[in-house]
Amino acid sequence: MKRRILIPGVSGLLGLNFAHTCDETDEIIGTVNSHPLKKAPFQTMNHDFSTLHDLEDLFEEVKPDMVVNCVAIANLDASEKQPELARILNAELPGKFAEITKKLSIPFVHISTDAVFDGQKGNYAEKDATNPINVYAATKLAGEEAVSASNPDAIIARVNFYGWSLSGKRSLCEFFFNNLKAEIPLKGFNDLFYNPMMVTDLAETLLEMVEKNLAGIYHVSTDEALSKYDFGCRLSEVFGFDVGLIEPASWCDIDLAAVRSTNLTMDVSKLIGDLGHGVPGVLDGLIRLKAQQDNGYAAYLQSLAE
Repeated sequence: MKRRILIPGVSGLLGLNFAHTCDETDEIIGTVNSHPLKKAPFQTMNHDFSTLHDLEDLFEEVKPDMVVNCVAIANLDASEKQPELARILNAELPGKFAEITKKLSIPFVHISTDAVFDGQKGNYAEKDATNPINVYAATKLAGEEAVSASNPDAIIARVNFYGWSLSGKRSLCEFFFNNLKAEIPLKGFNDLFYNPMMVTDLAETLLEMVEKNLAGIYHVSTDEALSKYDFGCRLSEVFGFDVGLIEPASWCDIDLAAVRSTNLTMDVSKLIGDLGHGVPGVLDGLIRLKAQQDNGYAAYLQSLAE
């Protein structure tokens, strides 16, 4: 059955890849703002969500059957420097989307983050206490709470993902790829741990969650934990780059605006149990990433940038 899927923030890393992952029978309508698209194979419309205006009009115009919210100030340091905008986009807007989708009785997927935890323990389950330690994390947690209060049927996905982006510079995998390909020495944090999921794997998992009518908070990631340094080394091996170019380093040695949580690894057993099968591993995702680069997908996404 053909669905009209509204993706606010479609030019972002997840939004753009989610749109290209959907079945060809689905009709995608994506909103863009600061990063417009050209010749996209789906409909786009301009919308500035920073004012929270005209949301009801947007839904009335699009008449979606499903909404996947990819709007966010997702950069930790940018959120620290623009706390009011982060509050509006990360916290208030999701609650508005939740209210409208609940009223319309349509599936709503809200994208949250592993950063709602303080990183002191690791292997976090959904029931574990949250404790955000920066503006980004605090506003994203407020967004979760707003969605839960307004639409208990919504999926709230805590994620950490990578993949090819519109700019070619948005994702950690692109940081490693671009530098390693140019044979430029770089640093990788060996004291920040997480569960990175390849963005196409994430999109497919979210679609399956909708099909299974799941609801509530889920940790949606690979079940394999590693440091960001280790991730860079894995990527280097898969792409055939010189792993010796990556120097292990501490995030504390870098001048960053926002404090980082050191261990954001997540327990995905709830997701695996409710899906009825495992999730793709880190190596699976990196092999898929390379295949996309080899077949021109990464270059194609960059060609969509105006």
